[in-house]
Amino acid sequence: MQYRPLGRTGIKVSPYCLGAMMFGGIANSDHDECVRIIHKALDFGINFIDTADRYSAGESEEIVGKALEGRRDRIVLATKVHGPMGDDPNMQGNSRRWITRAVEDSLRRLRTDYIDIYQIHRPAPDTDIEETLSVLTDLMRAGKVRAIGSSTFPVSEIVEAQWVAQRRGLARFRTEQPPYSILDRGIERDMLPTCARYGMGVMVWSPLSKGLLTSRYRKGQPLPDSMRVKYFPRQMSDERSLDAIEHLIPLAAEAGLSLTHMAMAFAIAHPGVTSAILGPRTMQQLDDLLSGAEARLTDDVLDRIDQIVPPGTDVGLNEAAYNPPAILKADLRRRPAIERTAV
Repeated sequence: MQYRPLGRTGIKVSPYCLGAMMFGGIANSDHDECVRIIHKALDFGINFIDTADRYSAGESEEIVGKALEGRRDRIVLATKVHGPMGDDPNMQGNSRRWITRAVEDSLRRLRTDYIDIYQIHRPAPDTDIEETLSVLTDLMRAGKVRAIGSSTFPVSEIVEAQWVAQRRGLARFRTEQPPYSILDRGIERDMLPTCARYGMGVMVWSPLSKGLLTSRYRKGQPLPDSMRVKYFPRQMSDERSLDAIEHLIPLAAEAGLSLTHMAMAFAIAHPGVTSAILGPRTMQQLDDLLSGAEARLTDDVLDRIDQIVPPGTDVGLNEAAYNPPAILKADLRRRPAIERTAV
């Protein structure tokens, strides 16, 4: 395994990061099997694990904690905070009040006394970034967190966070976790260059575009009975994505690869990407992903991918992507009716 620098943190991580979102009630509630999956990934040489407090309401962290007993010091462990963890409106978000409690809950579930990379899962428009960076700085000084990062932040908010950290003497985000795949290349335009400018490591999520890049989803064929279709029906049936897939499958075959292996090799080929997050639900899925770990794409294959999905473009939808209030709230996109009708 060739390990890569995680930005300028000094930490070295594997090009594949094991994502733990599928471990727990949301997808695989068999704790013993999940632990075996984690152990197999670690034995393969993966030293990077990513989870979040909200995955299966904390169950994912509990499973990871079980699996890392006796192995913790050799693993770079990342988790996230932001999503709701109960009905109380204050049990979520990026406030000092919540993060101070949430980190203790994560440490307990993970059975550890420190987190290597503590990430803010999504922006919180109602909370000053200084408030968030301030409490994260305190957690680092207390030794509970080694480094901090963001996840699915817009470029403008990454830059703002860097400026606020510099001006206020606070710890700064050292990593970003955006979506990236052959079908989702928008981050190549400004996200990846911005992260490189600030020395941030980048671990990308959904390198298989939620499973679209596995050959299971084909144009003109019925959608498979899958959890992805249930939660992301528009994305999994998007015509532009399916059109691109019909061109990618024969390209992968010509390269002697499965579409899955070509997609994973593509994700880690970009010099701005540190690691690609695997999200296996079963041992079979992990075995398939690991069997393509040595795949490398030639310039010719990368050029032909560029012809199918041009650099810096998103072909289809990403229903799990972050949409800021300026997009979600109509009143922020429209003047009041009386102003629109005034002459």
